[in-house]
Amino acid sequence: DIGVQYFDSMVRDYGIEAKPEHYTCMVDLLGRAGRLVEAVDLIKKMPFEPHLAIFGTLLGACRIHKNLEVAEYAAKNLLNLDPKNAAGYVQLANIYAATSRWECVAKIWQSMKDNKVVKTPGYSWIEVKNVVHEFRSGDRMHPELATIHEKLIELDKKMKLAGYVPNLEFALHDVGQEQKEQLLLWHSEKLAIALGLIKMPAGIPIRVFKNLRICGDCHRAAKYISAIERREIIVRDTTRFHHFKNGICSCGGYW
Repeated sequence: DIGVQYFDSMVRDYGIEAKPEHYTCMVDLLGRAGRLVEAVDLIKKMPFEPHLAIFGTLLGACRIHKNLEVAEYAAKNLLNLDPKNAAGYVQLANIYAATSRWECVAKIWQSMKDNKVVKTPGYSWIEVKNVVHEFRSGDRMHPELATIHEKLIELDKKMKLAGYVPNLEFALHDVGQEQKEQLLLWHSEKLAIALGLIKMPAGIPIRVFKNLRICGDCHRAAKYISAIERREIIVRDTTRFHHFKNGICSCGGYW
C-alpha cells in the first residue's frame, strides 16, 4: 500500500511522468504481495504498450504464488513480444508441472520444438583451490562424482529428518516420485555445493555461480544444508545473490 501511495504521489504531487520502469516496479511490488489481479489491471491501464520486462516480472510473481490464470496471460503476452524467450516457456511449464498438468507441459515442450526455441542448459560453478569446477544437472563427467553423490545422499537423509520435502514441481518429467527425487538430487547447484562441503575447510563460506535462476528445490535445499552443516552458502544466479545462513536466505523467498 505504501508503494502504491508513493507511485500515485509521484504523479499527482510532483508531476513526474510515470515511465515503463516505474510501472514495472509497481507490478513487482504488487506481485510480491500476491496482488496479481491488481497488477494485471495496472498493466492494462498503462498509457503505452506494455514491454517485455513487465510481463516477465508478472510471470515470475505467478511462479511464486502459483497463479495459473494470470501466468497464462503473462506468458502469452511475453511470447507474443519475444517468441524465442526460452525462460518464458520454462516458467510456464514449471507452473503447469506444479499442478500436475503434464499434458500442458508436453505442449510447451512441443511448442518450443516447433518454434526452434532452445532452452539454455543450466550450469553451476564453484572455485576450489584456484580450480573452477563446472557442473550441469545429472553431470556424469566430474572425476569425483561418486564422492559427491555419497555426500548428497547423506545430506538428503539429514535434510528429510529436519523436515525437508523435495519440491517435485521442479522435476519437469512425467515419471514416478522416486525418479523425480533423484533427478532433483543431481541438480547442478547441489553438485557444486556438495563439492564445496567436501573440499573446503569448515567455516569457509561456499560460493556458487549459476547461469540461470536458481531452482526452487535447490533454493529450499540450500537453506536446510546451511543449517545442518553450519555453513554459509552464497549462490549468485541471474537474478540476485542468495546468502543462505542458519536456514534462512537473504532473498526472503522471493526471487
